Amino acid sequence: MVDFHSHILPEIDDGAQSVEESLEMLRMLKAQGVNTVCLTPHYLAMDESPDEFLVRRKEAFEKLQEAIGDRCDDYPSLKLGAEVYYYPGICKMEQLKELTLEGTDLLLLEMPMANFGEFTIREIEELTQSSQVQIVIAHIERCIKFQKKGTIERLLECGVMLQVNASFFNSRKTKRKALRMFNEGTIHFIGSDCHNTTYRPPKISEAIDIIKDKFGDESVNEFFLNQKEYLNI
Repeated sequence: MVDFHSHILPEIDDGAQSVEESLEMLRMLKAQGVNTVCLTPHYLAMDESPDEFLVRRKEAFEKLQEAIGDRCDDYPSLKLGAEVYYYPGICKMEQLKELTLEGTDLLLLEMPMANFGEFTIREIEELTQSSQVQIVIAHIERCIKFQKKGTIERLLECGVMLQVNASFFNSRKTKRKALRMFNEGTIHFIGSDCHNTTYRPPKISEAIDIIKDKFGDESVNEFFLNQKEYLNI
């Protein structure tokens, strides 16, 4: 299994606050059957430059790697990325490619929980069509209710991909909608979006079990095979 969205890197955002917490989150994911974790700390262009962020990310990753040491088999494999917060004019960011997920052109883009509006939609379309990056909208379930009819379909048609959080399946209120979207093939990635070991721990296996109960093992296996292709692993 792949966890596409996590805040496990230590002391870089509102996620893990220590290396020890990072290691515990990774062990939790390993126990759930996750073998690849995408490390996607928040990046906000209004707070720092891409260069400043990349230096901080490198330092956090080196701390984590040093703590793992020669015990790599005890943890999932790791891929560096970022959760980039959208802002008007993002398509002009020269270093956007450097924020994509390691070894891919996938850019995890966090959108505001509001109506996207025509300007924003066109900018996302421009980014996708430029072939500079492949847009993956983070936890799209948070944004759907604010959109006009046809907005999500329009984004999908231009090549945008969608990530949802495991909690979308795990919540009774949204479980039915999550399963419907999975069945329709509009969910491309699932992430735990874990931040800590207490009130926002990784619970991705619960979501996968719900999908298996509804659609069977084969559908889940096919889903993760597709993810491996997207991630080049």
